[in-house]
Amino acid sequence: MIESILFAVVTMLVLASVMGFILGWANKAFHVEIDPKQEAIQDVLPGANCGGCGYIGCNDYAEAVAANDCAVNLCPVGGPSCTQAIADIMGVEVTEAWPQRPVIHCHAHYEDRKGRHEYYGEQSCQAANMVAGVQGCTYGCLGFGDCYNACEYDAITIVRGLATIDYDNCVGCGACAPVCPRNIISIVPFKSEQIFVVGCSNQDFGKEVKDVCTLGCTGCSGCARVSEVIELQDNLPRINYEAYDPSMDFTASSDKCPRESLLWVGKPGAADLVATANLDTPEVAEVDFQTTVDHTDWRG
Repeated sequence: MIESILFAVVTMLVLASVMGFILGWANKAFHVEIDPKQEAIQDVLPGANCGGCGYIGCNDYAEAVAANDCAVNLCPVGGPSCTQAIADIMGVEVTEAWPQRPVIHCHAHYEDRKGRHEYYGEQSCQAANMVAGVQGCTYGCLGFGDCYNACEYDAITIVRGLATIDYDNCVGCGACAPVCPRNIISIVPFKSEQIFVVGCSNQDFGKEVKDVCTLGCTGCSGCARVSEVIELQDNLPRINYEAYDPSMDFTASSDKCPRESLLWVGKPGAADLVATANLDTPEVAEVDFQTTVDHTDWRG
C-alpha cells in the first residue's frame, strides 16, 4: 500500500518535472519579442478598441505605430494628449491634425417629410431600408437608430425621426458611419468647433425633391456660385474640407439657399460666435446620420 502511494508520488513528481522542462523550453523557443515602444504606446492608448484609427484595436494600432507604419495622431478617443504621448515615445513631432467628427447629411424631421408611411417591421434602419415606400425620400434619415445603437459614448439621440449628435460627447470614433444603410453620415475634419455643412443627401432634381421633403436641397447651385469651396456634384452641393478655412465667410452661400439646406453644426466656441454673428443661417443643428443610396467622403 505504502509502496503504491510512493510510486504514484514519484511518478507525479517526474511528470511535473518533465512538463516543466517542456514548458520552459517552449517558452524560450516560441517567445516573440515585443518592441518596448509598442508596450509603451499600448499603455497610453485608451483601450477603447473602437476602430476609429483604422485598425482592429488599440494593440494593432500600437504595433503599427511602433513599426513606423502609420501616423501617431490616428486615435480619436485619446485626443491631443494621447497623440503627444505617442509622439514622445516615438521621438517625433506632432503635425497639425484636425479632430474628425461625424456629420449627418439630412436635417428633416418627421414633420418635414412627405409621403411617409407607418412601418411595422423590424425597428432598424437596415431592415426598413429594404422596404420600398417607408418614406418618400429614399436618401433621408430613417430614424430607427442603428447609429444610436452603434455609439458607445451617448453622443447620438433620435429626435422626431432624425439622428442628432451631441458633439460634447462625440469622440469621433466613426462607429456610426458604417452602420447607416443610406450612407448619409460623413466623418469630416472639424477645423473649428462649429463647421458649415450640407444638410441633405438627395440627388434628385428640384421638383422630385420638393415632392418628398420641405427642406431638401433642389440643386439650384446658388451656393456653389458664390463660394470657392462649394461645388455642385450630382445635383448636390459638396464642400471641399481640404480647402475649407474656418475664417471663410459663408454668408453669401447661406443667403442663396432657399431651402435652409446649409447648416452650422458642432458646438460654437467664443471665437466661432464672433466670427458667425452676422450670418443669417438656420439654427445650429447637431445632426448625424447616413443612407446607402449614395456614399461619398467629406461632402459637406
